Parts: sequence; structure tokens; C-alpha cells
Amino acid sequence: MWRLHQYPLCPFSRKVRFACAVKGVEVELVREYPWERRDAFAALNPAGQTPVIQNGTVTLVDSAAICDYFEETVARTPLLGAGPEERAEARRLIAWFDQKFYGEVTSLLLTERMYKRIVLRQPPDAATVRGAARNAEAHLDYLDFLLDRRRWVAGPAFGLADIAAAAQISVADYLGGIEWDGHEPARIWYSALKSRPAFRPMLGERMEGLPPPAHYDKLDF
Repeated sequence: MWRLHQYPLCPFSRKVRFACAVKGVEVELVREYPWERRDAFAALNPAGQTPVIQNGTVTLVDSAAICDYFEETVARTPLLGAGPEERAEARRLIAWFDQKFYGEVTSLLLTERMYKRIVLRQPPDAATVRGAARNAEAHLDYLDFLLDRRRWVAGPAFGLADIAAAAQISVADYLGGIEWDGHEPARIWYSALKSRPAFRPMLGERMEGLPPPAHYDKLDF
């Protein structure tokens, strides 16, 4: 069985977990906090970042590489679209959420509301948190724009772009950085994802000493 080194609020680990569950790949979860800088973990991934997934002599790092690996090796439930145009659009939006949303929203909230609280024992910087919330609002506007024109994030079928988006948004939502009012297309889409058996287990997990908002795991929010 594959062993996934991760922690509950790592959005890229959530992306891998969601994709593996959809494709029927069983994983055993191994809790790993990158900020502890363990030598044994650095030996698996010199970058010191989660996720890392192992099975026997095979070790894979980076969520994009891991998802590509399973897309190539597991035929069940293709996640990148039916043709070259759909796959190109899916990859564009996966990168959007992995890079742009993460850089402008998730990483800021993780630093201010998780890392500072449970590792540094410092208060968050209010201006940075407000900036992340403004950025999240702009990203939800764009998500609404997409979902007004297509059924799923990248096109007519559920796929890896939806998974990447849900991974980032769910962590930001856990950290109180998402305001759903005024974003009905995004809210309906996210509610549908919340109901999926492949995604729901992650919503039941908690980071020690850091509870989410009351609406976080509710289907009706």
C-alpha cells in the first residue's frame, strides 16, 4: 500500500488524497510536519515539503508529479479531460490554484493563522489576513465566472482542476479566509464536492489546537 506523508492542512496533500480516492488508490496516512525538519523526512524529499508518497522502493514527491504518476498508471476515472484542449485547460487551472491561489491566499493564511499560532506562538498579522481575504474574494469571483459558463472548473466533466481548487479552498475555509456570501455558483459547486465520499473524510479531520469555523464541514453553509 502507498504511504502518504502529509498533515491535515497541507493543501497539496489534500489534492493527492482526493485524487487517489477518486481513482481508487488506497493510501495509508503518515503524519509529517515539515517545520520539524526531521532528517528521515529530508532523506525522502530534500526540499522538506509534503506530500511525499511511497510504495516499496518507489518514492514520489510534489503533488503535480504524484497526480501525473497516478493519471498515467491508473486507468480508472481519468481526471485530465477527453482531448488536448480540455487537458490544456485543466492543466492551466490546476496551475492557477496550485500557484496563484496558494501564493495569494492559502500560504498567507497558513503562515498567519496556523504556523504563527501553533509553532511560533505569535499572533497573526491582521493586515496580512485581511489581504488574503481580499485575494480570496477575487479568486471566488473568477471561480463564479468559470462555473457560470461550464459545469465543472475546467469543462464538462469533474477532474483534477476541481480537486486542486477544492484542496486550496478547503484549507483557506478551515482557516476562516473564505466568505461565501455573494458567490452562489462557487458555493453550489463546493457543496457538491463536500458530499463526495472521496472528499468528506478530510473535512472531518482537525489540526490540534486550531478548530475550524462552525460551517466548515457542513453541506448546507
